[in-house]
Amino acid sequence: MEQRVHIVDAFARDGGGGNPAGVVLQADRLNSAQKLAIAARVGLSETAFVSRSEIATVKLEFFTPSRQIAHCGHATIAAFGYLQQTGAVEGELLTKETIDGIRRVAIRGGRPFMEQLAPTYTEALAFPPAAGVDRIVGSLGIDSGWLATQPVVCSTGNRFLIVHLDREARLAQLAPDQDAIAAVSEALDLIGYYVFAESGGEVAASARMFAPRYGIPEEPATGMAAGPLACYLYDRLGLRRHAFLIGQGAYMQPPSPSRIMVDLQLAQHRIASLYVGGEARLRRTLAVEIAP
Repeated sequence: MEQRVHIVDAFARDGGGGNPAGVVLQADRLNSAQKLAIAARVGLSETAFVSRSEIATVKLEFFTPSRQIAHCGHATIAAFGYLQQTGAVEGELLTKETIDGIRRVAIRGGRPFMEQLAPTYTEALAFPPAAGVDRIVGSLGIDSGWLATQPVVCSTGNRFLIVHLDREARLAQLAPDQDAIAAVSEALDLIGYYVFAESGGEVAASARMFAPRYGIPEEPATGMAAGPLACYLYDRLGLRRHAFLIGQGAYMQPPSPSRIMVDLQLAQHRIASLYVGGEARLRRTLAVEIAP
């Protein structure tokens, strides 16, 4: 059986870069085993499967090459970007049905923005010994003196370890040990690490993301991690504004520079929710053969 898969770059910057995701339309006829097989054949970090929904604009399911996951930021942006650009959905306030509930998606200036929850934090003092700060810095191949603040786990729907470095040049000098990162991620129940440094100018911070626990050594744009980082910048570093630009992908090999926009929804100066979005650009469409 042949299945068409649209490869869409999410969080593209200046018409290039971004993080590619597979988008499969009319996925109602596919079972879970077929979806997993398609995701494995496509070989990207995530593929989004779009089906009809009776309770939301569409139903979205996300598969890595090895498993199904509840949410994926860049695949959400890719899917809704493609649907909006092809006229398959209309309006400025849309919704997605996922395996753990409904989330809102807003279209702003032609760009999709996905809703995330208010942040929760877990401090380094609460980490188990298998995920102590010494294990974290060792897994990145860095010295503890590179840390600007203590690592913290932040979640706006998915758990990420936020690692704050003292300057941006350090991002190019990381020597990640993927097995060690996976072990710490398992101990803390993380999607992965989001390692960042503050940037000057329009971009508030530049970051790298490592998620070997989910089969992703590194990816160029991670919407579900950029949200927690923006919350961290607001809550912990005192950057009192509601909109942030996060750069990612510039320091990976090969580079794929990405631009992630985060809009915090504040109530009495506290983060009530947030939206994360950016550009989506169709790269190509391919045909994948799977067993019927």
